[in-house]
Amino acid sequence: MQDITINMKQQKTNTQALKYISLVTLTLQNAVVGLIMRYARTRSGDMFLSSTAVVMAEVVKLLTCLVLFFIEEGSISKFINGLKSTIIKQPIDTLKVSVPSLLYIIQNNLLYLSASNLDAATYQVTYQLKILTTAFFAIVILRRSLRNTQWGALILLVLGVVLVQLAQGSEEAVPSGIKQNRLLGFAAALSACFLSGFAGIYFEKILKDSDISVWMRNIQLSLLSLPFGLITCFINDGKILQKQGFFFGYDIFVCYLVVLQAGGGLIVAVVVKYADNILKGFATSLAIIISCIASIYLFDFNLTLQFAIGAVLVICSIFMYSYQPKPAFMDKHSPTDKV
Repeated sequence: MQDITINMKQQKTNTQALKYISLVTLTLQNAVVGLIMRYARTRSGDMFLSSTAVVMAEVVKLLTCLVLFFIEEGSISKFINGLKSTIIKQPIDTLKVSVPSLLYIIQNNLLYLSASNLDAATYQVTYQLKILTTAFFAIVILRRSLRNTQWGALILLVLGVVLVQLAQGSEEAVPSGIKQNRLLGFAAALSACFLSGFAGIYFEKILKDSDISVWMRNIQLSLLSLPFGLITCFINDGKILQKQGFFFGYDIFVCYLVVLQAGGGLIVAVVVKYADNILKGFATSLAIIISCIASIYLFDFNLTLQFAIGAVLVICSIFMYSYQPKPAFMDKHSPTDKV
């Protein structure tokens, strides 16, 4: 009996530790990507092509998912058979993933465009509009219903983002020499939110309608994203690619950005099972605060009262939307009745 008690305490301690690890991981992922993208697109020196970075992120993601799927299967024969039976023998099922594959490629290119024209703090706050678009498509596609507090959260979210956008001053040049176009940056972020919401819900529906593992679905996603990404490269930057090459402007920092983008979603997918909605909301809110503080020191960001109020509204909306009230039957029992 004593051993069981010790094991239960140890298990509880491990769960708590995993929650804190999840919090740190999610926070850093949400904050660091925006800051690094902003710095990479505004620093002086040879500028890499964002379209090629999107493609390389998919390559890294594909290789990572292949390794994880191999570990999940446990042997080379099961690994190869799994790829054949899922991808080759079920072409129609694989093609279903082509829709989010295309949308994610466009979305990631739009995020680079947004990061090139909006400071990291504004980008971080504005991109939270994906909560609104995701909720919209969840209602339309998955027939979900929202609680009153979630509707209120969405209203706060929109008000907060509007305040943040109106708080921005005049457009100015950055070390890279590119003049900022805030309207273009906001339009790109808004479009990315729209695509993110639809692609996310569509991908969720595909996952729930089949028994295929998350890693295999991500392999399909990356495999189909690569041709779309390469086509985007040649449509947007074909002449520059012929003149300067695919990896022009790449250095260790850009490689780190590519790996961070590729691994970010996978890291979140792994740790999110240890984190509840409140923890995810807390991580996102912390990321906004970190982005604001870091932007002041790294990019001479001017934090105004209007921006601060808008950011606080967005943070409150995240907590309100994430909050899960206890079921009614739980309130009828005392704490001692719970196992």
